[in-house]
Formats: sequence, structure tokens, C-alpha cells
Amino acid sequence: MAGKFDNEMAADLYTLVDEDGVEQQFEMLDTMEVVDDRYYALVPYYDDPTKEIEADTELVVLKSEYDDNNEETLVSIDDDDEYERIGNMFLERLNEIYDSE
Repeated sequence: MAGKFDNEMAADLYTLVDEDGVEQQFEMLDTMEVVDDRYYALVPYYDDPTKEIEADTELVVLKSEYDDNNEETLVSIDDDDEYERIGNMFLERLNEIYDSE
């Protein structure tokens, strides 16, 4: 999903569950394939725009993996070097997208 984003376009939302079983909604900003892996860049989603502005939002980068049933799951990237490399690639792409608008 590279390219420009249309503000009138509906948000692409994902409900993720953390290790403690807590659900939170995230908006997908971008996806990227690197070699044979697919990565997702997401930010927390808030129904109330005021909360979104007040939130100290960080970019969440997750990696796609397939389980035994061949269903895609998004998992944390455990390797710090991989996380930093992919995160920086997303930040560059997102800066280009939003700077051009």
C-alpha cells in the first residue's frame, strides 16, 4: 500500500491482541516486502480525534508470519537490528508520502 493516502478513504483497521490478551485497534499506514518477508507499519487508532492528537503515538512495526493453518499473523520483531532497519525504511517512506502532500 505504497503511495498517497486519501483523507476521505476509510481507515484500514486491525484489532491486535497483546501477550496479556488485551485488544487494541491499529490503523495500517503502509506495508512493505523485503526479500521474502512482509512488514506492516501501524499506529494506534482512536475513535475520538482529540485522543489521537493528545496521544504519544509511536509507529508499530510488525512482521507477517503464517501459522500451521496457513493463516497470516502479525508478530513482534525480536531482532533489534532488523526492527531498526525496517522501522527506518518505513519512516523514510512515510516521510516522503506525507511531505509530498
